[in-house]
Amino acid sequence: MTDQKLSQLQRDLRRLASPAKAAILLRFFKTGKGQYGEGDKFLGVVVPEQRKLARQYGQLTLSDLEKLLHSKIHEERLTALIILDDQFRRGDSKIQEKIFKLYLRNTRYINNWDLVDLSAPNIVGAWLYRRDRNILYRLAESKLLWDRRIAMLATFYFICQGDCADTIKIAKVFLTDQHDLIHKAVGWMLREVGKRCDEKELKSFLNQYSAKMPRTMLRYAIERLSTGERKKYLASKEV
Repeated sequence: MTDQKLSQLQRDLRRLASPAKAAILLRFFKTGKGQYGEGDKFLGVVVPEQRKLARQYGQLTLSDLEKLLHSKIHEERLTALIILDDQFRRGDSKIQEKIFKLYLRNTRYINNWDLVDLSAPNIVGAWLYRRDRNILYRLAESKLLWDRRIAMLATFYFICQGDCADTIKIAKVFLTDQHDLIHKAVGWMLREVGKRCDEKELKSFLNQYSAKMPRTMLRYAIERLSTGERKKYLASKEV
């Protein structure tokens, strides 16, 4: 029965497919040769439609969701993560632990920034909030781009609870990372530290590291600061 539901979900996604939207998404998510999303496939289904289907098929088993997460189709992987996120929120600690473990053994399939950003805070971050967080530092040292972004985005959950210590520590690990998607993620999380947690912590980090930060990371981090402060930190890159 569960396989039938999984197959029906896949048929429903294809029923909503739009070749024109798929062509746009292929470019937007950098699927060309040598790009970070190389080889990804899209149906052209918008996220609100995926969320509707996720509510309809929210009782799929973890086994079926893991199968869906292995799909070559981007929207199928995203829909699986939307359902996993919802099941994690509603589940008890046993269910949450199973979802967390499923997530970590499948990070190679959580392989674009939208997939990571939707799921990492509310699954990885939420599970680790009151637990040992060493796994984040192992992910931060991974050669897999998506592991590294997961490590950074998971800390968004901590930030929202007023805890920015791990965000700052992991940001330091990524000062020399070469990938633009990591620069953007770190800058974004640092900006959120200043917005939601402690602006003094953000400025302390910037005072120490702004000259070493990749320019994209720095620009994201300082977006909410005053014009004068932004100019000061940007000038430090030119010294």
